[in-house]
Amino acid sequence: MDSNKSPQDFPYKTHLNILRGPLELIDVQKLADACTDKWYNQTLCKVNDSVVRLAVLEGEYHWHEHKDIDEGFVVPKGVRHRTRAPERTVILIVERADIVPTGD
Repeated sequence: MDSNKSPQDFPYKTHLNILRGPLELIDVQKLADACTDKWYNQTLCKVNDSVVRLAVLEGEYHWHEHKDIDEGFVVPKGVRHRTRAPERTVILIVERADIVPTGD
């Protein structure tokens, strides 16, 4: 990815602000149901040096990389992980707070 681009350079709704503080209740289903965007990413809360993000995906996401950091995905048994979501998909992501969702 072009290192001069930021999340705002892509047609995705990316919100890096932390939505809730420690011990605040987060109604993830309500947030997901209210989302009308095909690609949406909202930072929900911070946990130590990591953040929890809500992502709503539909369609194909651009290929990107994180050069100096890793990203991990938990994929439940029986679920196939891909870089595209033919149907609307809602996921929670736990990653380091300094990771830019659209890549470096």
